Amino acid sequence: MNSHYDLLVLGSGPGGYVAAIKAAQLGKSVACVEKSEVGGICLNWGCIPTKALIKNADMWRSLNEADKFGFNLENPSFDFGKIVQRSREVAGKLSKGINFLFKKNKVTLISGFGKFIDKNTIEVSDNEGNIKETVTADSIIIATGARPRSIPGIEIDRKYIISSKEALVLDDVPDSIVIIGAGAIGVEFAYIYKSFGAEVTIVEALPQILPNEDEEIAKEVTRAFKKLKIKMYIGAKVQKVNVANNLVDTVIEDKKGKEIILSSQKTLMAIGVQPNIENIGLEKIGIETNVGWIKVNKNYETSINGVYAIGDVIGAPCLAHVASAEAIHAVEKIYGHNPALVNYNAVPGCTYCQPQVASVGLTEAKATDAGHELKIGKFYFRANGKSLAIGEITGMVKVIFDTKTNIILGGHIVGSEATELISELVTAVDKQMTFDDLKNIIHAHPSLAESVIEAIHDAYNEAIHV
Repeated sequence: MNSHYDLLVLGSGPGGYVAAIKAAQLGKSVACVEKSEVGGICLNWGCIPTKALIKNADMWRSLNEADKFGFNLENPSFDFGKIVQRSREVAGKLSKGINFLFKKNKVTLISGFGKFIDKNTIEVSDNEGNIKETVTADSIIIATGARPRSIPGIEIDRKYIISSKEALVLDDVPDSIVIIGAGAIGVEFAYIYKSFGAEVTIVEALPQILPNEDEEIAKEVTRAFKKLKIKMYIGAKVQKVNVANNLVDTVIEDKKGKEIILSSQKTLMAIGVQPNIENIGLEKIGIETNVGWIKVNKNYETSINGVYAIGDVIGAPCLAHVASAEAIHAVEKIYGHNPALVNYNAVPGCTYCQPQVASVGLTEAKATDAGHELKIGKFYFRANGKSLAIGEITGMVKVIFDTKTNIILGGHIVGSEATELISELVTAVDKQMTFDDLKNIIHAHPSLAESVIEAIHDAYNEAIHV
């Protein structure tokens, strides 16, 4: 069977499905090739199911702290199997939702593994490698995403040494788990499993957990995790991981050079991702890569005219919302529009542990390194009325302005609902707003969002409640 389309998309994740639907909305004939679940890793094995588990973790912690709010709940318990089942059901509903959107927008979904034959032709095979069909298109977008990577020499066996995918569907809470990597994924799973009673140890090679975040924000999370009795080895290097007698020994060298053996039931590898580029025919048509990531220009066109790439497969920032933004830009550019470039200086980063972390723009260190003279404002949630009322007083809002221009350079939040509050600061950074643009915006009272405007005022010594 041979078919021709205006656009063919490889992959149905947050980049791929958005590209396919956007092109269809522009009146183009579109097909999307997907080898697994519609919605990609984010929807099925990443962003969405982890947030479902985090909601359960939050509820469990709230139940165990109910006495603070005047409730007497004796001996609460949980069924971890049902907790995992709920997270899978949430992911399943959203995957079905993408299928519905494909049908609504007349996007043809082709199940199978796609491989380039030439720059306009994709061969689709089934799980056994049998060729199902050949599809041609005027333009092709590669959105094959990425997968968890491991430390060289350490194999993810998916039983004892696991990736985030296995961590989502464990049969029960492990008595102990070592998490290698303290980025967003590692920190979120640390919070989840500690909340349900596991002994959790984090190992991070860089000088702080959440290495991409502002130092003060990371310190707030570190303090919160210490209160939860999460063990942390920061500035430590993993030497090897051995499995024996149903236990995992993670051998590390701490920041002082001392060798330490961490024994656990599971070791989670959470050190980042690597691109899915194998066996899709990139070499055959001459698409250039850089250390595995597909090289693209500012409009996401590869080294081959008419072939584009978006999302995780082109490298950092590997975030679902970035992939979606790149998808819309690429499609609009392909079909004669003049979209604004994706503003990578105003991409929100979010971590959904408790306390939540969200940021946009430059950290204090990066702003200083870039030569800016800074005005910095801070406001702590412990002084916010809504925070006190709901019993969530951990954390702060931090904003960074350039002294000469008064333009906001960055915003950083750690605390309850940080991932919702950040949107206001994303707009401010994206539009390069100044203190005068922001200072008179009225915020509802009482609200957590008042902390944002208080931090903005504090940068210029105009805060009322500091």
